[in-house]
Amino acid sequence: MEKGHNIFHTWNGKSLYRAGSLSTVARELLRYKSDLVGVGEVRWDERGTLRAGDYIFFCGGDENNQLGAALFVHHGIVSAVTRVEFVSDRMSYIVLRGRWCNIVVLNVHATSEEKSDDSKDRYCEELEQVSFYRFSKYRTTFLLGYFNTKLEREDIFKPTIGNESLNHDSNDNGFRIENFATSKNLVVKSTMFPHRNIHKYTWTSPDVKTHNQIDHILIDRRWHSSILHVRSFRGADCDTDHYLVVAKVS
Repeated sequence: MEKGHNIFHTWNGKSLYRAGSLSTVARELLRYKSDLVGVGEVRWDERGTLRAGDYIFFCGGDENNQLGAALFVHHGIVSAVTRVEFVSDRMSYIVLRGRWCNIVVLNVHATSEEKSDDSKDRYCEELEQVSFYRFSKYRTTFLLGYFNTKLEREDIFKPTIGNESLNHDSNDNGFRIENFATSKNLVVKSTMFPHRNIHKYTWTSPDVKTHNQIDHILIDRRWHSSILHVRSFRGADCDTDHYLVVAKVS
C-alpha cells in the first residue's frame, strides 16, 4: 500500500447484474476517491475479475443470483493485492501488502435478524474461523459490510462501540456482534465519530420513514487509530437503499 491515506468503503447494493450497473458504481466510487470497496448483494453469477473504469472488480459468483460479496480495488493499489478468496455468498476477503504488515479486509453480508439461532451461530462461527484462524497474527484486520446490526449505546460496550451509535437499542444481531467484537479485541469504528444523524444512517426504508445504522466497519483494537474518520454519504447513487460508508485510513 502506498504512503498517505487510503479510502475504504462498504456499500450494500441491490444488484450489479443489470445493464450499466457495474460502470455506474465504478464512476461513483471514483467520485468518492475510493481505494478499496466491499460490496454486497451483487447477484453476479460469474467468478473472476473485470476491469470497471479505474477499478478491478473481484467477484466469486453466486449461482443463485441472490447475494454475493464482491470487491472493487482501484488500479493504483492493485499491485499490493496478494490474495483474494470468496468464502461463501456472504463472505469474501482480500489480503494487501502493507508497509508494516499484511492488511486483511473481510467483506461480509450477515444473516438477517429473522433467521434462526442455528443459522446465526453458523455464520458467526464462519466469521470467527475466517477472520482469526486463517492468517498470521502479524496482520491488520478490517471487517466491513452489511452486519444487519443495530448497536446499543450501553456502558458495558462503550470501549468496543464508543458513544456515537445511532441506535438506542440493540437487536439480536447487535448483541452478537458486540460480544464477538469484545471477545476478539475488535472495535466498531463506524460508531465512534460524532456526526449528525443523517451522516450515521446507512439504510432507509422504502417508505422513507425508518433510518438505521446497520452497515459497519471494524478493526483490531491495536490498530484502531489508523482509522481516522468514518461516515456515510447519501449522494452516492447505484439504485440501492443503503448508503456508501466511508473510512479514511492512515
